[in-house]
Amino acid sequence: MQDTRNSQFSFCNDGRGTVCIDTDRVLDCCRDRDCFEDARVYLTSAGEQLLESATNVRTKSAELVWAHVSVHEVPFNQGFYQVTVRYYIKVEMEACVCIGKSQTFYGIAVLEKDVILYGGEGNVVSYSSTHDNDYCNIGSTIRGTNAPKAVVETVEPIVLGTKVKECHCAINPCDCVDIPECVCCCVNGELNMNSNAPRLYISFGIFSVIRIVRPAQLLVQATDYSVPDKECSPATNNDNPCSLFNTIAFPVNQFRGTTTPPIQTQGERGGNCGCKK
Repeated sequence: MQDTRNSQFSFCNDGRGTVCIDTDRVLDCCRDRDCFEDARVYLTSAGEQLLESATNVRTKSAELVWAHVSVHEVPFNQGFYQVTVRYYIKVEMEACVCIGKSQTFYGIAVLEKDVILYGGEGNVVSYSSTHDNDYCNIGSTIRGTNAPKAVVETVEPIVLGTKVKECHCAINPCDCVDIPECVCCCVNGELNMNSNAPRLYISFGIFSVIRIVRPAQLLVQATDYSVPDKECSPATNNDNPCSLFNTIAFPVNQFRGTTTPPIQTQGERGGNCGCKK
C-alpha cells in the first residue's frame, strides 16, 4: 500500500517537530456590561400568593441556570453575524408574611441581548462523526452548516433592585415567553405566565465576554509527552482531624479584601491590571 502520510509533518530524531492541530480560531470578540432594568420574574401560584400577602420582599440570590446562544447571518453585510443570547436566571426571594416570620420562594427571569460580530466567510459545509455512527446505523440525516460558532462567558448576575407592581392589565394569551422544561424544573410548580396577581420585577447587572469562532487547522511546534517527575501523594485516612487541618495551606487570598487599593499614577486607570480606558 502506498504511504500517504504528508512528508511536511516529519519529526526530528529528538521528538521535536511541526504538527497540525484542529482547533477553534477566534475571529471577533467583545466584552460588555449589561443592565437589564425591571425584568419580570415569573412565579408559581404559591409564589404569587406569598408575594400578594407579604409585607416586604427582598432578593436573596440570583443564579444563571442556562443560556441559549444562536447565530444568524446579517443580511446585506457579508461576513457579519448577529449573536443572540438569552439568559435564564433563577432567583431566590424572601417574603415577610408576618412579624418575625418569613418564607422563601423562587422564580425565573428571562433576559436577552444581541451583538453583531465578524464571523468570516466560509463555504465549506462541515460534518463530523459521533459515537453512534455505525456502518448499519445511519441515523437521521442532518445537513452540516458553514456558520461560525458563538461562545459566551459570563459571571453570576448582580441584583441591582427589586420592585413589586400591581397588575390591572387584561390577560393576553400571547404575552408569554418560551422557557425550556429543564429551566422550569428548577422551581417547584408550574410557572404562571399570565395572571392578575402582583408582579415581581428585578434589575440585573451582567458582565459577559462574547466571541465568535470557526474551525481552523494550525501548524505548531510540538514535543513528545514527558512523564511528570512529581509523585502522587497517597490519601491517608487519619483519625486525627487536626493533623489533616494542619496540612491545609492558609487561605491568604480570602483575607485580602481589607487591603488598600494600589496608588495610581497620573493618567492611569484600572490599577495594576493593565486595563486602560
